[in-house]
Amino acid sequence: MTDQINIHTHGSAGHLSLNRPKALHALTLEMCHAMSGALATWATDDAVKTVIIDHAEGRGFCAGGDIAFLRNSALNDGGTSGRQFFHDEYQLNHQLFTYPKPVVAFMDGITMGGGVGISQPAKYRVATEHTKFAMPETGIGLFPDVGGGWFLSRLGGRMGQFLALTGARLDGAECLWSGLATHYLASENLAEAKARIAAGHEAGGVLAALSETPPPARIEGNAVRIARHFASDRFEDILASLEAEDSEWSIKELATLRTKSPQTCKVALRQLAQSAQLSDFAENMRMEYRIASRVLTRPDFAEGVRAVIVDKTGNPQWNPATPEGVTDDLIDAIFAPLPENEEWKPL
Repeated sequence: MTDQINIHTHGSAGHLSLNRPKALHALTLEMCHAMSGALATWATDDAVKTVIIDHAEGRGFCAGGDIAFLRNSALNDGGTSGRQFFHDEYQLNHQLFTYPKPVVAFMDGITMGGGVGISQPAKYRVATEHTKFAMPETGIGLFPDVGGGWFLSRLGGRMGQFLALTGARLDGAECLWSGLATHYLASENLAEAKARIAAGHEAGGVLAALSETPPPARIEGNAVRIARHFASDRFEDILASLEAEDSEWSIKELATLRTKSPQTCKVALRQLAQSAQLSDFAENMRMEYRIASRVLTRPDFAEGVRAVIVDKTGNPQWNPATPEGVTDDLIDAIFAPLPENEEWKPL
């Protein structure tokens, strides 16, 4: 067991509470294993009716995965320990997606990367006025993994492609509007919601009773533009579409995309296009594990983390440096099957 996560049962609720406040509750391998173990136990425990996932304290629900650990793996062990992290984290994502009991994720605060992976599979996803949701991986040469291909590709109006490429942050109202959240509660009512669920009340009814109308979703005002400019699965087409419109919004989004890894942007577009065709979440996770195994040791990941997180210079030198330099052959190689004994498998 690890002190990085609090695991309890209260009444009829199993409770997983992330507890790394200084790291905004970013997931470690130990946390993933502890959560998987508790979920396996509760799945056959008749006393546990519902599972609650939240964070113990601080302003983040979960800021992602252990990026420093992954970069260290890429630089020092050829990605071996990083692949192990992805493999087991993805098993947790799949376990939550297929869980036989209702799961309620309280996305109260920063919900990014790995935090998306443990909240989006939940039946109930609760946003608040503190929610900041994003998949910012293209900015560090990674890609929107942890099931991101599945969830983002199923949003309407090319919203998923926009979020995957730009790393745009959504607030709680925008999460509810886009379908990433199922309910919107004031943060002051979360304790009451959890208490009622633990007391045995049905989670959906509890959340409906305590829900409130959020402020207007700002992103709705740009929905038509997003659907138009991000319509293509070719990154070059999206850039050209934005370049052709001389508006403050398009100039800003184009500037944002110019800072991202061209390789990762092309990976994300293919990832979402392929995931949209899949009918099985396990197939999606198998695909994402193939991508992760390759992208982890490609130049852009270590360089992106250096520029954005380690040195904070904000000037990553991407390789390839341009969208045109990222060939179809390179993307094909990133998506290619692994040797059978290395492929991802569910728990």
